[in-house]
Amino acid sequence: MPESPDMGQFATLVGIIARLRAPDGCPWDRKQTHQSLREYVLEECYEVLDALDAADSKKLCGELGDLMLQIVLQTQIAHEAGEFEMADVLTEINAKLIRRHPHVFGNITVKDAAEVSNNWEQIKQGERKDRGDDPSVLASVPKSMPALAYSQELQGRVARVGFDWKDDEGVIDKLVEEVKEFKETQSPVQQAEEFGDIMFTLANIARRMNIDLETTLREASNKFYRRFTMMEVLCRQRMVKFADLSFDEQNLLWDEAKRLNQLR
Repeated sequence: MPESPDMGQFATLVGIIARLRAPDGCPWDRKQTHQSLREYVLEECYEVLDALDAADSKKLCGELGDLMLQIVLQTQIAHEAGEFEMADVLTEINAKLIRRHPHVFGNITVKDAAEVSNNWEQIKQGERKDRGDDPSVLASVPKSMPALAYSQELQGRVARVGFDWKDDEGVIDKLVEEVKEFKETQSPVQQAEEFGDIMFTLANIARRMNIDLETTLREASNKFYRRFTMMEVLCRQRMVKFADLSFDEQNLLWDEAKRLNQLR
């Protein structure tokens, strides 16, 4: 690497990572493996999501860099093990993008985004068949995804091949049915199973309404966080312990915190 590298070049990042992994490089970086970095890859993905939720472009810029670091570090580890090179990673994604956009790079005509999605799925199925992979449309959905996102993605995949409710009313009726079954359960095991069915049906409703469950639940959790921490602030200001308040007093405090947060 040159003494004064161009910090705006991708090759500079690749060179820095290679230097960190060198025999006289950083002890922490040198001991990392594909598996040891899993938690960091996931953490960086969530931090990118946080920046997106906050609509903070400066933070997003930094977090995308952190995520890119994980990609380059994984690729460097693969290079050292003789598994693949950065050029292979780039070749794979470039070829895939061209292959899956025949309406842009070929002579296929599409009328809207929905048709693009359908074509994308058909092309993916063809690729799986050519590789001899599991031909199921669900096979490529990562099982390590968060449970809500996983359920929503499963239902989205099957909907693209025609397995879906004809209208929203049908899936709402299904939710009512699942709640009824939950109320009629006789054991904790049955309760857990039926509750899972309720959540799965809710994920389907959200998908049909173009609501991203992970995002909306995260926003709801953040809203709860803001309101509860405001309650704690009010308690400290009034020199009272939250746990000493009655349930009715806590509810009144909740309403006050809700009003104060709305004013911000």
